[in-house]
Amino acid sequence: MPDIQVIHDAEPATLAGFNAVIDVRSPGEFAEDHIPGAINLPVLDNNERAQVGTIYVQDSRFRARRVGAALIARNVAGHLDTALADKPAAFRPLLYCWRGGMRSGAMATILSQIGWRTAVLAGGYKTYRRRVTTKLYNEDLPLACVLLGGPTGSGKTELLAHLASRGVQTLDLEAIAAHRGSVFGGFTQRAQPSQKLFESRLLAALDAFDPARPILIEAESSKIGDRMIPPALWKIMAAAPRIDVTAPLAERARYLVRAYADMIADSEALDAALAKLPVQICKETRSAWRALAAQGEFEALAADLLAKHYDSAYDRATRRQRRKLLGAIHLAGLAPSDLSGAADQVGAIAGFLDLAKQVS
Repeated sequence: MPDIQVIHDAEPATLAGFNAVIDVRSPGEFAEDHIPGAINLPVLDNNERAQVGTIYVQDSRFRARRVGAALIARNVAGHLDTALADKPAAFRPLLYCWRGGMRSGAMATILSQIGWRTAVLAGGYKTYRRRVTTKLYNEDLPLACVLLGGPTGSGKTELLAHLASRGVQTLDLEAIAAHRGSVFGGFTQRAQPSQKLFESRLLAALDAFDPARPILIEAESSKIGDRMIPPALWKIMAAAPRIDVTAPLAERARYLVRAYADMIADSEALDAALAKLPVQICKETRSAWRALAAQGEFEALAADLLAKHYDSAYDRATRRQRRKLLGAIHLAGLAPSDLSGAADQVGAIAGFLDLAKQVS
């Protein structure tokens, strides 16, 4: 019998002991969520999985297993000739499927017969998912953070990138959620991940942080697009102090036109976003905004949106939250050089840069 190791947890340190983590589930299951860094080598594709399931329910368990075994054998052979063709004798893979282990066990048997030190994750994806929900829903995160606040269009996301390049621990929630955080925030060519995949990517980012050093996070609402920030992270964000960055309205409008170029280029997406704005905005104002968009007056549109909607909404949210203000930085412009200088100021206010030098 082949020697297949059984792993009982999905902790990062455990997964790091393998050359590859292989998700053998169907592409549809993998797209919904998976262990970050895993590769998808399905033993049954979406249609084949449905076919075997139908036979299992409508015909017999025996026939389903026989048909499934034939499909699995062919698919594993294909992976051996392609994705696994160059793996050396010392290759050490960890395989997982949904829960029962039949799919991962079948592929593990073949790989171990080759001579690779193969392991399977007991409980499969469900074991991994339990870790995610425990960490993000049932436990307190051993992390501290400072929020980067400021009205819409102040370049906060770009500031995070500047600070990350300086060695500061930063968490870009909008990048993980694939959304810029407003009704105009969706990317026209990129859908948001599922809530589960958002949480998986988020936990992977949190796992990589040094808990002895604070994290800088852009101030967000509890929902980014259609993705909810899990309670464990929201708890520390809600109690965190903030540093605000502001700039003149005209500069912010100009910056937004650059940052949202993809939305501006898609007239249908822009009009759909305008339609999603709160119902209390009067019909005349909404019509005026549509007219500016139709005329290509995008800086004027952005400025009017900021003045009549986003700035007041930001002020109301800031008053409700009452987070401690560590300092405020007022920028004359939002060019890359302005934001680079602001990054130094943000780091100095919170002591981030000194901490980064100490651990570098």
